[in-house]
Amino acid sequence: MDIETFTPGSGRLAPRAALRSDAPSLDLNGPWRFRLSPHARVADDFAAPGYDDSGWDELPVPSHWPLHGHGAPAYTNVSYPFPIDPPHVPSENPTGDYRRVFDLPEGWTGGRLRFDGVESYAKVWLNGHELGFTTGSRLPAEFDAGPWLRPGRNVLAVRVHQWSAASYLEDQDMWWLPGIFRDVTLTRSAADVFVHASYDDGRGTLSFDGPGLLTVAELGVTGLAPGTPVTLDVEPWTAETPRLYDAEVRLDDETVRLRIGFRTISIVDGVLLANGRPLLFKGVNRHEFHPDHGRAVPYETMREDVLLMKRHNVNAVRTSHYPPHPDFLDLCDELGLWVIDECDLETHGFGQVGWRANPIDDPRWEEALLDRMRRTVERDKNHPSVVMWSLGNEAGTGRNLAVMAAWTRERDPSRPIHYEGDLSCPDVDVYSRMYASHAEVEAIGRGVEEPLDDPALDARRRAMPFLQCEYAHAMGNGPGGLAEYQELFERYPRLAGGFVWEWIDHGLTHPVLGHAYGGDYGEPVHDGNFVIDGLLFPDRTPSPGLLDLKKVYEPVRFAFSAGAVSITCLYGFRDLTGLAFSALLEIDGEEAAAFALEVPAGGGEVKLPDLPEGDGERWLTVRAVLARDEAWAPAGHEVAFGQVRLGTGGAPYHDGGAPYHDAARPVGAEGASVTAAPGGELVLGGGVFDPVGGRLTRLFGIDVEGPRLELWRAPIDNDRYSDAERRWRRLGLHRLTHRVDAVETGDGLVVRTRVAPAATDVGLHVTYRWSAGGDVLGLTVDVEPDGDWTEPLPRLGVALTLPAAFDRVTWFGRGPGEAYPDTGMATRVGRWSATVDELQTPYVYPQENGQRADVRWAELTGPAAGLRVAGDPVFGLTARRWSTADLDRATHLPDLVPGDRVHVHLDAAQHGIGTAACGPGTLPRYELRPAPTTFTFTFAPI
Repeated sequence: MDIETFTPGSGRLAPRAALRSDAPSLDLNGPWRFRLSPHARVADDFAAPGYDDSGWDELPVPSHWPLHGHGAPAYTNVSYPFPIDPPHVPSENPTGDYRRVFDLPEGWTGGRLRFDGVESYAKVWLNGHELGFTTGSRLPAEFDAGPWLRPGRNVLAVRVHQWSAASYLEDQDMWWLPGIFRDVTLTRSAADVFVHASYDDGRGTLSFDGPGLLTVAELGVTGLAPGTPVTLDVEPWTAETPRLYDAEVRLDDETVRLRIGFRTISIVDGVLLANGRPLLFKGVNRHEFHPDHGRAVPYETMREDVLLMKRHNVNAVRTSHYPPHPDFLDLCDELGLWVIDECDLETHGFGQVGWRANPIDDPRWEEALLDRMRRTVERDKNHPSVVMWSLGNEAGTGRNLAVMAAWTRERDPSRPIHYEGDLSCPDVDVYSRMYASHAEVEAIGRGVEEPLDDPALDARRRAMPFLQCEYAHAMGNGPGGLAEYQELFERYPRLAGGFVWEWIDHGLTHPVLGHAYGGDYGEPVHDGNFVIDGLLFPDRTPSPGLLDLKKVYEPVRFAFSAGAVSITCLYGFRDLTGLAFSALLEIDGEEAAAFALEVPAGGGEVKLPDLPEGDGERWLTVRAVLARDEAWAPAGHEVAFGQVRLGTGGAPYHDGGAPYHDAARPVGAEGASVTAAPGGELVLGGGVFDPVGGRLTRLFGIDVEGPRLELWRAPIDNDRYSDAERRWRRLGLHRLTHRVDAVETGDGLVVRTRVAPAATDVGLHVTYRWSAGGDVLGLTVDVEPDGDWTEPLPRLGVALTLPAAFDRVTWFGRGPGEAYPDTGMATRVGRWSATVDELQTPYVYPQENGQRADVRWAELTGPAAGLRVAGDPVFGLTARRWSTADLDRATHLPDLVPGDRVHVHLDAAQHGIGTAACGPGTLPRYELRPAPTTFTFTFAPI
């Protein structure tokens, strides 16, 4: 069967640019008749014009049939869901037959049938005549329809096989979703144009290849002939200043419209340049995904993605791991994003069999691989946003990469070539890696990385710019380490930045589970929730990780000194004139002063006015917002902020490690004694304690359970996919035992315990010291490690529960969102308020979340009572309606059912987040190692 051929297609016309033309066209999207068969050997009589399809279903085009009740989706990251035996595929091969009847307008002659995306193989008939077949799921294919079109009624029939030889080239860490998922068009356009628009120091050089005459009215260019360069005064195109010029090319039978951007990409002395200036990618990887439509992404959603990227200071996209819908690149041109355009190629699963028979090194696949690269380049060659071609992703090494690169370089020498999978870089222009650690990135930036065995290749690679095509795996809670990566990218000119993996969680809408991931459809081979690894939740709500990325990527930097703030412009291609700056002084979270700042266009030091003094903490926040509406956000949109705590005289506050003291908090007097209640319970101030275990049972009349030491957190994905969770569970940190050694009364209450997991000799001596004075109950917790601890701890703090009515939290600390030791850059110190439900971060796979960091005090309130908790100095706060054990057991959000208690954690510290689900673990300075620790809280009624 031709589904098992190395040939990429038959009957197709030569690839050409995606162009907007005034030639007549018919949109063939919409409802098609559809039939699904479980195998490929089905009679093709359905292609006959008179075939009766009245018993078939209807299926919208574009779409994926598994998302419309025909079969089921399946997710794998690396593994092929069928035996690796190229070019053969299973006999159990879901096969979809499509039929579309359309009427040809009167007088119509000629035309092409264009398919912009079909997964993974399509054979096409028109009025019973076989036009040919095509592979390359994310690439366009055109067939000559002219000889077979009829006046009036026409019948288009398409057979789509889920599996084909081409499937071996499309193992791209995503849902396997067959179908006609991009547009189908009958067009009379046949034009192909390649515009060349370079830029150098205020002058643009314009020419084009193809038939017709080029006009750019705004530039006074009229009737420019092919191959005739003209040099003009122009404004350059960059992602920060996406200046486009409307152009048209007139041919005999049609006029095509383009938007031209003048820019030049070059590499000089190992530095990647755009228009002669260093180009630093602040990027994300973007799969095409919609929770309801899969890769059939509506235009409105594409635009929403680009707007969200721009609003979060993202300036670049790698189109992982295939060319996107052409409309997406139009949006990148218009709104401004640098793009690495990647070929529709990945053979990752061959790595599981030692790369044996890998298509990249098999000459039988050369035609198919070159065909994919050619179709990528030809389709997208006119986009100024596309600044680099990528040969594909995770496809190993081999001869065919050189073939693809050589053709690409000859066809378009204006763009560098990228490919990460061959670290010797023989065929590319940039050195690219995935998930290199901070230390390795720094070594590369300094030019002292490990050498290659081949001196010539080593010298060539050292002369290349370096980028991380994937880093900071954004799976679940995280990623950590973003700020440290960005500091390196900005420090070393050789480093061209990178692309966070990835843009969005690929959670499919599910009627029971909320959002589904691998295994939720009964797939025998799957990779679980590894597809839930984005900066956006499936509904496109920004995650805390995206908010942090916005802060890390912000194009303005603030540094504070006595009575002044220094403002640095980090834009590469514009100044600060489009921004408005303001400052806000808050004392203990309450506004004390607000004023505008006059900032020079290039930045610099700005003097601050005399600021009010006060008894509480004085925090100055400076903001940069859009001064006027931009195409991607309205005036007032915050671009960047900086914050500093002030000491006396307006100088930055330096506490030398001194603890924070809440000026509004009464301090407990020493010497308050414990008394015995009639029932034998111990009473100290507003606290009632169990006399046997010294456990607090009531606090200011509130039913309380705890507090007691807690070391466990519901593992985050970076814990689960690294070795951390296994080591922690092996040690038993999720099942601690608490032994009471002594309950001592007198001046206060002292409870001495040893906390340890079973089956090991390591533990912690924990002493709880309670004191009281007035309406305040104080708790000091002393922790002393016992034994030879070799593992870090997930967390260190105390846990307690309150009645469910305590449903609102107000706090003074970092907010409004969550923060952990190496995350939370987007948070700022202030006074915040939220319900307990609002404190939760809805990660698709439930895990530790929602901590508010550096909390000075927090008030937990219900309709009739409230409790104030203050730290000395600060603490981490989480409050949720389920226990850590409930959170640990849950695999989907609907598993979390609110109970009759609010579970509160008051943490001295937590282990860092890192990015070890794919990449380096927590940096050493964010590890939580067992050590003698003391932390203090006071409790007061409200």
